Amino acid sequence: MALAGSEMELKLQAINNKKTAISRSWIFLDRDGRDMVLDVDKYAIMRLVEIHARDLRIMDPLLSYPSTILGREKVIVLNLEHIKAIITAEEVLVRDPMDEDVVPVVEELRRRLPVKVNVGGQGQGEEESCAQDGGEDNEFPFEFRALEVVLEATCSFLDARTRELETNVYPALDELTSKISSRNLDKVRKLKSAMTRLTNRVHKIREELENLLDDDDDMAELYLSRKSSISSSPSSSSSEGPNWHHSPNQGSKIHRSSRGSTTTLHGENDVEELEMLLEAYFIQIDGTLNKLTTVREYIDDTEDYINIQLDNHRNQLIQLELFLSSGTVCLSIYSLVAAIFGMNIPYTWREGHGYVFKWVVILTGMACGTFFLSIVSYARRKGLVGS
Repeated sequence: MALAGSEMELKLQAINNKKTAISRSWIFLDRDGRDMVLDVDKYAIMRLVEIHARDLRIMDPLLSYPSTILGREKVIVLNLEHIKAIITAEEVLVRDPMDEDVVPVVEELRRRLPVKVNVGGQGQGEEESCAQDGGEDNEFPFEFRALEVVLEATCSFLDARTRELETNVYPALDELTSKISSRNLDKVRKLKSAMTRLTNRVHKIREELENLLDDDDDMAELYLSRKSSISSSPSSSSSEGPNWHHSPNQGSKIHRSSRGSTTTLHGENDVEELEMLLEAYFIQIDGTLNKLTTVREYIDDTEDYINIQLDNHRNQLIQLELFLSSGTVCLSIYSLVAAIFGMNIPYTWREGHGYVFKWVVILTGMACGTFFLSIVSYARRKGLVGS
């Protein structure tokens, strides 16, 4: 074990010395509590953890790949929000460890990943060897502890963004309800766009966890320690029958041949253990999605309320337009009578009938007023205007 650790340190130092112009910052942490910051390019990472370029490409921030959890033969590739990590059965590589959002994740990995074995006094070597050989079956696998830290940090990050969005959205919507203005509308528009983007990010992580939970084979691919044990000691997997030292294909063959096999039951329990871990964070991310759904419903309700207010204002303007149009029609009739009597044409009835002018003015005004009131009364009776 110490020899393997020394070889790994030498390999890391050799890789770290080969810096290029396109080097990226990574931090290396292993199960023994050692960590090292590496400034290497993607080809050095590919050689270090034996990963394909297409899998490493999803971690490139310039390509904007959605959140993904990939289980490969020897690694787990994580691209979850701001956290981009590669997990093996013995170590973790985290990209951009100096980022302010990644620093707490690195600190949590340093605190929770190292395996603490208390040995002392007589039989120290025996206890240490027992802890290393037999303890691995009982402890939570290293890759799952690292995965748990990353999922916890991702869910907490998204939940914090959701709470921050809630504190900004509700006051802005209340202000918009009390006063509809261009500034308030633009503020709500920006918040709604931010909420839509955040909802899509949360929904993608929820969908990724749901796909893992729905497929036992995909969950079995995440058991890197199991697959490493099979490749290192294939004979012991058939004779001793440890808890999770079987691949999915071998487990299914044993299950078909003997449904009461203890090895298969233990393998199912291990998958169930990972399933419980994923379900815990699935519930947490689902709760975050429910909060965002509540915010969206509140925004939709506010939009409906504002649309009702705007419809009411439009109706009032239409009523005003109806009154003005009716008054214009009545005045046009009055103007027609005035125009007729104002024509410069000699008529005999003009002479000696000067008293008729005031009666024409009075009667025409009364007729126009009566016509206007009739139009308004008809509109109220038909419900075209409010009472």
